[in-house]
Amino acid sequence: MNEEKCPETGEICACCTRHKHREPTEADALLRRLSRIEGQVRGIRGMVEKEAYCTDILTQVSAVQAALNAFSRELLGSHVKTCVVQDIQAGRTEVVDDLLNILQKLMK
Repeated sequence: MNEEKCPETGEICACCTRHKHREPTEADALLRRLSRIEGQVRGIRGMVEKEAYCTDILTQVSAVQAALNAFSRELLGSHVKTCVVQDIQAGRTEVVDDLLNILQKLMK
């Protein structure tokens, strides 16, 4: 595992080696969206605990999947407009391979 010091905290950061500063409005929008998704998942758990009918649960699972897809599209769009453009302008074209890899994962 590649361990580097986190530029923000100075601590060893084994979870990732790259960081991205997001504008507060972007970060807030992403976090609000994730909070809604968390609530939906807790709702599904409650449905299972209350022995809700299978298709009712599956309908909610479908809604969570759609919400996660929307989150991914929003984050991907921001990534392309900022990180990818900046890296290409700086001559770091390997970002294109990274982008293609993540697109393949998202399209499974």
